[in-house]
Amino acid sequence: MNAPANLSARFCLEVAPAPCVLVFFGATGDLARRKLVPSLYQLETRGLLHACSRIVGCGRTPHTDASFRALIAEALPNAAPAARDAFLGRISYVRTDDAEPATFANLAAHLDTLDLLDTPAPFNRLYFLATPPVSCQPLVTRLAEAGLLTETPGGAAWRHLALEKPFGSDSASAAALDAFLHSHLREDQIFRVDHYLAKDTVQNILMLRFANILFEPVWNAHYIDHVQITVAESVGLEGRAGYFEQAGLLRDMFQNHLLEMLALVAMEPPATFSADAIHAEKKKLIQAIRPFPCDAPETCIVRGQYAAGKGLPGYLDEPGIRPDSQTETFVAAKLFIDNWRWRGVPFYLRAGKRLAARESEIVLAFKPVPHSMFSPDSPSELTPNTLALRVQPQENVNLLLQAKLPGPKLCIGDLPLHFAYADLGAWDAPDAYARLLLDVMLHDHTLFVRNDTIAASWQLFTPVLDAWRDTPGACPLHTYAAGSEGPSAASDLIARDGRAWRPVV
Repeated sequence: MNAPANLSARFCLEVAPAPCVLVFFGATGDLARRKLVPSLYQLETRGLLHACSRIVGCGRTPHTDASFRALIAEALPNAAPAARDAFLGRISYVRTDDAEPATFANLAAHLDTLDLLDTPAPFNRLYFLATPPVSCQPLVTRLAEAGLLTETPGGAAWRHLALEKPFGSDSASAAALDAFLHSHLREDQIFRVDHYLAKDTVQNILMLRFANILFEPVWNAHYIDHVQITVAESVGLEGRAGYFEQAGLLRDMFQNHLLEMLALVAMEPPATFSADAIHAEKKKLIQAIRPFPCDAPETCIVRGQYAAGKGLPGYLDEPGIRPDSQTETFVAAKLFIDNWRWRGVPFYLRAGKRLAARESEIVLAFKPVPHSMFSPDSPSELTPNTLALRVQPQENVNLLLQAKLPGPKLCIGDLPLHFAYADLGAWDAPDAYARLLLDVMLHDHTLFVRNDTIAASWQLFTPVLDAWRDTPGACPLHTYAAGSEGPSAASDLIARDGRAWRPVV
């Protein structure tokens, strides 16, 4: 794989994993076809999938190997025929149903057969649950009963389990899920997926902060006025009404994506660039977030639900939604972190569906200069510096400076220092899911979520969910027009502090 010429080769070379059998449950579903299959194909074409590795699709739908390969081929419309056919040659299919234990015995026999194709040694195995949350525990139970989670003596071959969020729906259910998983697996065998963590801009947060002397000295309350984190979606439910009606936006986005990004932005420097050190600092940071005031939640958190607008249906008009649903599709919150670095700095977080545009962005707004010789009577006329990290749709980094513009002597204005990952033409990095699949095979937990940080995040948000359930009038559900920037109450939340949200564009 090529890397930018100015980067040291020892940092930019990918490590190829040992032979592995990748077993995907829910293999005919949307996640597998849209994300996982194309990501696996990326690894194949970049030489990052060992020549002996195999891929096994599992699901309730009956398929032959040939019919399943034909289905997979549809997910690779732009693949070169020869490369696609070589990739498809790795793939087989086994029908599995957690209601039928015998199907898991069939899976075990099939995997044992694959072990003998190229080498007498057993292969590593990755089980990826691309299934609804309700399927997690039944599938893990059947895998354990069939002996498929048991590692061979001496560590000759590992058994890893990767599963998607949600990891529980509150503190109690998350603890119960964690206890269940640990009854069958060690923590180091479990890889909890949050695909946002594998995006290049999110990964870049640590390097931007801790590899540049320009930033670390000013990354604190002395210089930063506030931080904004936005995850805006222009789409609605996309056929996920059953899940979303039960989850809501706070569970779907805040407890995981937004809080993980916040932790990376605000945590203390890890002692080393290792998974354990990074996770330890993330946990400390989450535990330092000030609890929401349950007696007055509306002062720091706003929830909303989209109504019809700009020719788009409202949430209550979506198929599968109850006509009296109180499920939130938008949340804005103001958080404070009670430690020395961030004392008094507000963190404004918002996320929502059916907003004006699709955009995920982290913005650090610096304080204005205390005195300006360019505008001594009104220094606030100068735009403060901002550092914007855009996660999607175009991953980029933008530092806004005040600088001389062409023209008169005292012509000062906003000028950006900017780079976009798409402009790094030689950079051919795997996408988010390809990165995660590669890291699971390399036994690297850095970009995954650990159980203790999940517990800490639920401790923060479970009281909010309880308050919404028990005293809904204390934090009313505001409506906002589809295609807008959210409810006016969210603008009021930040305007009360003399600030404003960056536009969603």
